[in-house]
Amino acid sequence: MTKVIGISGSLRQGSYNSALLRHAAGLMPEGAELIVETIRGIPLYDGDVEAAEGIPERVAVLKEAVAAADGLLLVTPEYNNSIPGVFKNAIDWLTRPASDIPRVFGGKPVAVIGASPGGFGTILSQNAWLPVLRTLGADHWSGGRLMVSRAQSVFNQDGTLTDQKIEGLLKDFLKGFADYVSAKTP
Repeated sequence: MTKVIGISGSLRQGSYNSALLRHAAGLMPEGAELIVETIRGIPLYDGDVEAAEGIPERVAVLKEAVAAADGLLLVTPEYNNSIPGVFKNAIDWLTRPASDIPRVFGGKPVAVIGASPGGFGTILSQNAWLPVLRTLGADHWSGGRLMVSRAQSVFNQDGTLTDQKIEGLLKDFLKGFADYVSAKTP
């Protein structure tokens, strides 16, 4: 069974990205599983806190989940044309100590998707992740792109994805990524 960890980069209760991630978990192809994780509870990175107290428990749990997974799906909002600070902060914590980077991210297949109320989806945020993933030594899967535009029109009030075309695109994206991860898994 191919195991993928999915993380939404939003803390908002009604987040379109968290809704997209939850929906994705139900669309994984046979032989693959998407486990929904959260960045909730991760404090702002502070090297003094790290030195004095070590890695926070929430960070350690998420880091071990990512390290143990076969792949990683980042579901990113776009704030001010880039990566949301809370999402980047979580990844920064997951790289501590720096000696853990190869174990957690090295060669790990990673895909990025996102949803936005705007007309361009999350193209700039997704592109902003590329140098970060490269620096971490992750294996960015570029075999597909999914940027959900005008998200308020494809999700209903309870976060259910209602647009069949987007659901089909998401299903195809997940199949491609799961196949890629599976081929990389020993």
